[in-house]
Amino acid sequence: MILPAGRSFELTRELLRGAIDIHVHAGPHLFSSPRRVDPFEAATEARDAGMRAIVFMDVFEMSNGTAWLVSRAVPDMITFGGLILNTVYGGMNPRAVKTAIHYGAGAKFVSFGAHSTYFQASREGRVVDGKFVPLSELYPEFKREELDRCIRIPEGDPTPELAEILRLLADNPHMYLNTGHVSVEEATRLVELAEHYGIAKVLVASSVSKIATLEQLEVMAERGAFIEFTLAAYTHTTPIPKTHYYVEREYVSIDEGMEDAPKGGVKLVAEQIRALGAERCIIATDLGVYTLPTPVEGLREFIACLLDLGIPAEDIRTLTKTNPERLLGLPPEAATPDPAPTN
Repeated sequence: MILPAGRSFELTRELLRGAIDIHVHAGPHLFSSPRRVDPFEAATEARDAGMRAIVFMDVFEMSNGTAWLVSRAVPDMITFGGLILNTVYGGMNPRAVKTAIHYGAGAKFVSFGAHSTYFQASREGRVVDGKFVPLSELYPEFKREELDRCIRIPEGDPTPELAEILRLLADNPHMYLNTGHVSVEEATRLVELAEHYGIAKVLVASSVSKIATLEQLEVMAERGAFIEFTLAAYTHTTPIPKTHYYVEREYVSIDEGMEDAPKGGVKLVAEQIRALGAERCIIATDLGVYTLPTPVEGLREFIACLLDLGIPAEDIRTLTKTNPERLLGLPPEAATPDPAPTN
């Protein structure tokens, strides 16, 4: 491949101006899973880089409360938050969704679980005597306290709880549905249900995107969903054991339940963006963990990698600015002209 013209460090910095990172984990968190930045630092760094907004995600709290606080402490920066339906909120809990809509800055999204999906939690574990063993087999209490309470998206008619949450999302079109860490098949059902219930905006989470085939992603994109790609899902740290979610230290597990890194790396992301069309995709970071760069630097690196892989600057703006604006309901903001090519 011939390296594209116009690539420069300055261009990557310029493409951050007006950009939006819809997936930032900036703490607080468990002691066993240190954060790189706190929410105020993350927002300040994003503002100073010229970014327009960031979206906080938190596996333990309604992050719209965090957004409410940050907006008062960091002027000239837009922040959003929402709710991830993990077991700390009772899993598939409509009451938590109702509360999140009216709490703090108001929820901008509802995610159908991170580590608290059956698909995710049933695959978490570690290697024992050379064999990968799920936590549910190692610890009976893990099955009882976590796995049995995890979210599943049923085939056929939704449960009453799921139906109520879908109605709440449909009645609040300023919010979007995030599929969370469900299986590809469950994500496809959520996209179909969103269409049936009249939910305005859907995001297929990067945890789904990285394990789906291109054909599966095309089906969901054709139904109107945005496809998310996050840098964290394609980094060198993916197979490193981390305690992301569980208070019990003995539950430390292979990140994402995988024994090795995703195949294809960022090169695969570029290929899939080309195939799907930038107008259906969003890139973000999913950063905040202490083993990786700050979210702002991570987004710059992601942009740089995609430029090197031939994704043009105008598509980068679509991926980082235009589409996130549509997802968040922000009016379009004029982009700063790209600098002249340097080579």
